[in-house]
Formats: sequence, C-alpha cells, structure tokens
Amino acid sequence: MRIPAPPSLSVRFVPHCDPSVVREKSPRGAADVELTEKMESDAAVRRIKPLVTHRYATQDGERPSDRCEDNGYSDDPKRKPEVRLLLLPEGLAAALLSGFVLLLWGLVHLSLQQLVIGKPSGEFNAERARQHLEKITSVGPRPVGSQENEVLTVNYLLEQIENIRVRTAAGPHRLTVDVQRPTGSFSIDFLGGFTSFYDRVTNIAVKLEPKDGAQHLMLANCHFDTVANSPGASDDAVSCAVMLEVLHALANQSTPLHHGVVFLFNGAEENILQASHGFITQHPWAKLVRAFINLEAAGVGGKEVVFQTGPENPWLVQAYVHAAKHPFASVVGQEVFQSGVIPSDTDFRIYRDFGNIPGIDLAFIENGFIYHTKYDTANRILTGSIQRAGDNILAVLKHLVTSEKLADSSEYRHGNMVFFDLLGVVAVAYPARIGTIVNYMVASATFLYLAKKASLPGNRGGRYVWDLACATGVVVLGWFVTLLSVLIVALLITLLGHSMFWYTHFYAAICLYGAAATGKMILIQTLAKNLYYGGVRLVELGSLYFDVSLLLWGCSLVWLTQRGLCSAYVPMLMVAFPLITRLLLMKEFKHRGASLKYSGLYLLGLALPYVHFMFLIWVVFEIFTPIMGRSGTEIPPEVVMASLVTLAIIVLSSYFLHFIYLVRSTKWILASLGSTFVVMFLLVSAGLFFPYSGNPNSPRPKRIFLQHTTRTFHNLQGQVESRDSGIWINSFDFTAVQHITPHIPEINDSIRTHCREDRPFCGYPWFLPVKFLSRKNWYLPAPNVSPGSPVEFSLLSKEVTSWGTVKMTFSVNGPSHMSLYLMPHRGASLSTWSLGDGTPQFDLNGEYFVFYSHGLDAPTWTFWFEIQPPTEPDPAGPEGMISVAISTHYFFGEDRRTAQLEEILHKFPTWAFPSSWVSTYDMYRY
Repeated sequence: MRIPAPPSLSVRFVPHCDPSVVREKSPRGAADVELTEKMESDAAVRRIKPLVTHRYATQDGERPSDRCEDNGYSDDPKRKPEVRLLLLPEGLAAALLSGFVLLLWGLVHLSLQQLVIGKPSGEFNAERARQHLEKITSVGPRPVGSQENEVLTVNYLLEQIENIRVRTAAGPHRLTVDVQRPTGSFSIDFLGGFTSFYDRVTNIAVKLEPKDGAQHLMLANCHFDTVANSPGASDDAVSCAVMLEVLHALANQSTPLHHGVVFLFNGAEENILQASHGFITQHPWAKLVRAFINLEAAGVGGKEVVFQTGPENPWLVQAYVHAAKHPFASVVGQEVFQSGVIPSDTDFRIYRDFGNIPGIDLAFIENGFIYHTKYDTANRILTGSIQRAGDNILAVLKHLVTSEKLADSSEYRHGNMVFFDLLGVVAVAYPARIGTIVNYMVASATFLYLAKKASLPGNRGGRYVWDLACATGVVVLGWFVTLLSVLIVALLITLLGHSMFWYTHFYAAICLYGAAATGKMILIQTLAKNLYYGGVRLVELGSLYFDVSLLLWGCSLVWLTQRGLCSAYVPMLMVAFPLITRLLLMKEFKHRGASLKYSGLYLLGLALPYVHFMFLIWVVFEIFTPIMGRSGTEIPPEVVMASLVTLAIIVLSSYFLHFIYLVRSTKWILASLGSTFVVMFLLVSAGLFFPYSGNPNSPRPKRIFLQHTTRTFHNLQGQVESRDSGIWINSFDFTAVQHITPHIPEINDSIRTHCREDRPFCGYPWFLPVKFLSRKNWYLPAPNVSPGSPVEFSLLSKEVTSWGTVKMTFSVNGPSHMSLYLMPHRGASLSTWSLGDGTPQFDLNGEYFVFYSHGLDAPTWTFWFEIQPPTEPDPAGPEGMISVAISTHYFFGEDRRTAQLEEILHKFPTWAFPSSWVSTYDMYRY
C-alpha cells in the first residue's frame, strides 16, 4: 500500500541537498523514502524546525533540485537533477585534515634538516672553517677589553690573514690589512634609547682587490667579541670562521675581481654595535663601500636566514636569489624584525643609519635557548651549517663584485622587493610594485567571484549577501570567543604558578592551547550549524563558509597591500590557490558533494600556501619561544604563547571551517579534543612539565644574573650619605626566583628590592637600560667588593655660561665597561653635552643612560654636559639640580669573582645558567 506524502513537506521544507533527504520527483512513494531514510546515515536524518529553517525553504516557483544543483545560489534551473551529494564521515574528515597538517609539518622539518642541497662545489672548505671556529672559541669568552678579545683572537686572525696574503701574493689580487682602534660616540633608540661611547675598540679590516685597485667595495662583516660567560661559537665566531675561508677562496681565484671586498672582523658588536660605527664613520675605506653583507646569530646553528635587506635597493635581493646555493629568506621576517617586536639589533642598523649604504642581514636562528650562554660551543654547530653558510656567502659575494650595479647602486636604489623561499629549495623575488599589481588582481578576482553570487536574479543574490554577512559574523565572533577562552586558560596556568611549562616541552603547549582553541572553534561552528541553521546539514553551508574564508583573506590582502607591506604576498597565496582550487573542483562538488575525491584534491590545492605558512609558523615559534626566556619579569609568557598558538590555529583552520558543515557529526572530534585538553590541563596543573632542563644534549637553561656590588651614595656636599654591599640578582624570565628558592632558600621575596625614584636607575648598577623589562630583583647582603682597579670619578670644573646654563666637566678612569646615569631633578633639563651628536638622548623614564667601553690602553674618559637649573627647588625631591651615578662592571680577570659569588654559584641547579660579575655603583648630587 502506498501512502501519499504530505504535500507541505514537498513544497516548503526541502533545504537539504543530500539525496537521502531530497529526491527530484521520485516515482517512489513515501514508504520507499521512509525505508531509504532508515538505511541512510545519521547525516540524512533531519529535524524540521519551521521557525528557523524557513530561511532555506524553497521560494514560490523554485524547484528543490535547483537548490541542490547550485548550492542554493544558481541562476540555471535547467540543470539535471543530482545523483548523490555526499557528506564526509567524521572519522574520515578528522583523518584527512590531521594527516594533511602533520604531513606538511613533517615536510617543513625535513627541509630544515636538509642543510646542504646537492654536492658542495669544493670552493668553500667547511672543515678548514671549522678549525678556525674551534681555535677562536678555544680561548673562552671574549668581552671587549679582555686579553682574549684584544690580543689572543686578534693575533690569531692576523696570522691567518697573513698566511692567505703570502700564499696568494703571486695571484691577480692585492690583499691589504689594517687594524683600526677607533674612538667615538652615538645615540640609538634601541632599548628605549641611550647613548654609547667607545674608546680604542678593535677592528681588523682586510681589503681584497685587483692589483690595479678598486673604486667600489663590497663589505662583509662579522664580530669576534662575545658577551661575558659565553664562548660565542654561533654568535659570532662561526661567521668569522666562514669569512676567513671565503677570503681564502676569493683570494685564490685566477680571475681578478671587478670590484674590491672589505672583510671586517669587528671586535665590539656585543657592546651595542660600537666597532661597526667606528669603521663606517671613521675608516677611509668606508667611503668606497657601496653595499654590505652582515653575518649574525640569534640562535645556535641550523640555517642562516636572510631577515633584513635594503633599505630599498632591490638589486641586492635579486643578487641573493640569483646566486645563493641554498636560499633561505623571508620578507616577513624583515618586517617583523624592523617593527621592534624582537628585542634585538645588529650591525645592519649602523651601516644603514650612519653609513647610508644598503645591505643584507643574515642570522642563525635555531636553538635560541642557548644563545648567549655557556652552551654556545663549537661542537653544537654542524659542519653542514658551516658549509651552507660558506657556499651562500661566497656565491653572493662573487656575484656582487662582478656586478655593474655595485659601481652605481644609486641608479638601482628605489623600490622594495617581495622575497621568500619555498622550503629552502627555490627562492622567489619580485619588485614590490609588481607585487602590488598581483595582489590587487587576486583581490579583484576574489571579489568578482563573490559578486557573481551576490548578483543572482530574484532575491537569491540578496539572500546570499545576507547569509555571507551572517556567516562572517559567526566566524569572527568565533575567533574572538576562542582567543578569549584560551587566554583565560593561560591566566589560570599563570595563577597556578606553572608558567613556561612549554619552554622545554613545546608540544605540551600545542596539546593544551591548541586543543582548547581547535575544540572551541569547532564547538562554535557546530552550535551554529545545529541551532542557527536548524540542525540541517546543508552541503551549501560548506560552500558558504568557504566563501567566508575567501572574503576574510581577501580583505586582509587589500589591507596589507594598502599599507605597503611586502608581507601581503602571504594572504595573496592564501587567496589565489584556494580560489583556483575551488573553481577547478566546482563541478565535482556540485555533482558529488564532499566526496573523498573532492576532499583530497581540495587539500592538494591548499598544500603550497599551507606548507609555506606552516614554515612561517615554525619561524615564529623558533624565535619567540626562546625569547620568552630572556624577556624579563614583566611580560606574561603564557599570554604570548597562548595567543601565538591560537592565532596559528585560527589561520590554519580558515579553509578547514567549511568541513564542519560537510561532515555528518563532530561529537567524537569534540570529545577527543576535550579529553586532550582536560588531561593536559591536569598534567600541567600538577607540575609535571618543569620549564627548564640541564640536559647537556638539549639544554633549556634558566637565565639569571648576579652582581656582587658595593653601592655608595654622596650628598650635595660630597660626603658619603650611605653605603651598602650585596649580591644583586636579576631573573630575566617571568618565573623570577620561584624555582630557585627551593635550592637557595636565602634568595626569596624577603630580600626583594624596591625602586628608589630619587636615585638614577633606582640606585642599582644596570649594565644596560633594561629596568623596564625586569622590575623584580633581589638584593642579598654581602661583604664589600674591592676591585684591583677601582673607578676614579671626579668633577673637573663647574661654570655658569653666559646663556644661563651650568656646564660641568668630569673625568672617569675605570674598567672596560661602565654605565653613566644622569637624572636631572624636577624643573632642570640637559641642553647639550659632549656625547653623540650633542643632543642628549633620554630613555623611556626621562633619565639618561650612557654606555661606555674601551679596549686596551685607553686614556681617561672626559665628558661634559650643560644643564638648565630649575627656577625654584623642589621641596619634595632630592637636593640640588642633578644626580649623577657611575657604575663599573668587571667582566674578566681577577676582579670578576669574589668568594661570596663562588659560594652562591655552586648552589644553583644544573638547569640554571647564572651569569655573574663584580660591579660598583657611586652616586653624586650636584
């Protein structure tokens, strides 16, 4: 017996395009339909909610098949009825997407392990460069002013350079060596702004040129000095070793160079870029330098990446792309670095700002956890890293010194370049103006694609625009709620005292914050599907949410392009490839729905932009995860890490969102993600993931700085007002001394310091002006320090000028590293001084910080400043018109250690890296 189907069902409520719900005028009756529905999957069962689903009901005169054929927005009612529109099983969808992401992540890591592609040419000998590296680092740390830096390393470099000169004397090149020891001063806005003064620091400049000379020079720069307590293999001895071998290879060429090359081995970069300033502003060869390559490090080993170029001069990027054997470059890194987000700087800045010459900045970025620590040793740098760096530098230099553009670079100056590489296999570079055209063409194609749907006849175009706007709102709201939810989790972890659990266990952060972010986004979209869209699993919704992703990426493409950012190529890739893929698969999707063939080809079309974006994600985490270990006590690392993970999930999921509407269910996916999150949260809360590691194979040390110091404060009459001594302790990450106190109970919050606002820089011997980064520090009482060469500070003269200022002249004799602090009292102001360009450079707090260093045999430092006295004294402030303080830092020799320092250093656990030295602080009122 056949029971006629209710006519209302066949007319008003037919939004689902799955054939298990809709059949185009099937000759079968309702009983057949009912039997079929029972045999079909859960995806075929729909609940009728007229109050919600009336938005998707057929309109008068519209056939049900029209909605299935065109995903609800076609203007062609003559298409044949569809045979079957599929929805993906939940397990298959999860396997496809997770497999896709894991495969691309594996490709990224595989590419990073491939340090050298192909066989080396033999021109660059990595083994010989390694011998140089081991010899340079064998003397230990090389701070400016030490015998290790100024004598031992200099003598070794000069010996090797002389060997090269003698062996190539009969060739077509001339090699000239000059040891420069400049004195100078400059101001820089790094770390909030300060002024630097250097005296007799060391540069070794080597000029290689044709026998008849050269009028145009290329500069290659490295530095051989280090921070205290680090052998500095990666930063930057390996670069100097590479440069020695590149010099050897170029000098042995039988064909003469067209232009010359200056190899600058600079001995004072860690003192905030002093030696490079001395060369570019004072050396006679500097006037002939047309461009430069700077070799640096922010990590230990791996691949060296081009992260800065220019300014402008696109021919330099073109030269690198054309010549480099193993390209590894990113304009995204350039724009992020130059934004100031990363608290670091290189000699690139000095050559650019004070020499007005363009250049290329390269740096090792992997394993930044041991950057500037005792673990930065030669054995951690793979020979493959040395080989690829040498191959690249040699090839690029050879290309540039034969280029006509070097001779007249001003002609090719204007314009920027978009540049990036694809897994280190091939580099892509094109002018930014071409990039702008391409970006707008891709954006136009995107908006044209969307406009075509919005212009459908009848009310279908308007309905599409409304649906697109609503879906966009759902997605954006979902992003906001997801980020907020994950940040709440990060706050809970912080309050529980388990910050930085991911410092050693990176993937624990992915499992915790990644599972939370992914689960929250899927939950929001599932709720939208079941509540807002009435529980009807429409295939057309998958198409709609793809359009949402396309719209959002298209808007970001236009916005970045209008701001003139070369990084706009990223959204361009994330728009172009998905759009092309979608258009190619349109027929398959309309006829079969979310079939396995469609899903596989769709993911294949996303592979290239996604693998590149995942590489960028790797770079972000490779740089910022270690930085959190040296960013001070004020930046909450959980907020940073949770935000980075969530943003990565949001971006990666953008073109996966529509799969939520193409799967039959998400309950098991949500259950799995929820379980992962709960388990990880419990494990982290239980403290099972300790932040640091002393494993010698993969150390993740906690950085802590200790200064055994004596502080002396003088009043306006020059008498000693107070004096104390102690070990001043600074932790340079958010956990402070939380994990130190159980091992060294005397270091606890009972000895935490408080800033004295009436004293310059709170009355403590800051080596650099970074007190804004580390406001938590501790002061453990200890006996006085008695350096063998104490500081001699005196006021030479004080006179009132005819224009109403007071000119004060001082002299200072002390160790190689000193810090001068000037704090004018309320109503007073510095008008000029003998430092920098003559204009006082103050820091973020309105105080003045002067960083001083010297090499060997430096004379007495003499400086002066003029101050405008206050019109009336401040009764609430300190007496006089200015407070002047000088601190000394003993980084090497017998003066750097005391018995009290040695005693406390032995108490630190193996996972800590305590960097220690002796210092003094003397303050005077005038």
